[in-house]
Amino acid sequence: MDDDTSYASGSPHSIGELARLTGLTVRTIRFWSDTGVVPPTDRTPAGYRLYGPDALARLGLVRTLRELGVGLPVIRQVLEREITVAEVAAVHAEALDVQIRTLRLRQAVLRAVAGRGSTPEEMELMHKLATLSDQERRRLINEFIDSAFEGLDVDPGFLASMRSGMPELPEDPSQEQLDAWVELAELVQDEGFRAGIRRAAEDQTRVWKESGRPDGERTKRVAQAIKERSEAARQAGIAPDSPEAGPYLDELAAVCAEISDREDGPEFRAWLLERLETGNDPRYGKYWRLIAVINGWALPDMEPATEWFTAAVRASVRG
Repeated sequence: MDDDTSYASGSPHSIGELARLTGLTVRTIRFWSDTGVVPPTDRTPAGYRLYGPDALARLGLVRTLRELGVGLPVIRQVLEREITVAEVAAVHAEALDVQIRTLRLRQAVLRAVAGRGSTPEEMELMHKLATLSDQERRRLINEFIDSAFEGLDVDPGFLASMRSGMPELPEDPSQEQLDAWVELAELVQDEGFRAGIRRAAEDQTRVWKESGRPDGERTKRVAQAIKERSEAARQAGIAPDSPEAGPYLDELAAVCAEISDREDGPEFRAWLLERLETGNDPRYGKYWRLIAVINGWALPDMEPATEWFTAAVRASVRG
């Protein structure tokens, strides 16, 4: 007689009978039996295992929990009433959330690699960037800010705004947010970008030493004026290098001259153009666009206005 000997209806089940009734393999049932989750209730005279009437129900529960990823030690605790199915479900649901998040991050990396034709080294770097924790992401951005502005007399309010704009991936980020994070992480580690941001900060610091730090509210009003008047010109279809741009440019140049304690004129506009070109790295706007995408913020819209204003000043200076 072997281990799958059949017995009459109502009698204890052999492993073979349980396999036929459940669709599980004899090997699987024997393994679960050896681990104690479905223990035999008796033995035949020849020493083969027999299972009681509750074995079918236990096997059904064990199979379900195993398909959900629950380990046999935990399943044994459930069957022995040490923990409840609800408690197990809660823990494993949370674990699945982490796994799903990890898979989405991996998907973002693979899509980025496929789209860029990345080398193996670039793929490894992107994978590391995508799998950083929230704390590690903050550390990366803070390290970039420290590197760009350390030792400079930068406006504390500006630094505060930089540090407040941390990338915060939601629990269930979209593919766009994941792609934006990978791109942002690459950007802040780009030495050229860091150097450009620092040059702009150094130039601003030098200007402040020459003419004094402008009042924060006045600076906001200037920015608002540039946004509104440049946007009005753009909406009217006025090119920055056209004669029609003159009145808009004169108004904005006068505002900038006032805040800088200077007089508008050719010399001032040449000075203003140098300031605008030094501080107008398009990657800085990209930095904030990526932060906005990651955090689900409204996209910043200052960049088009600044570009129009800079082009208008350039056309005025260079004739």
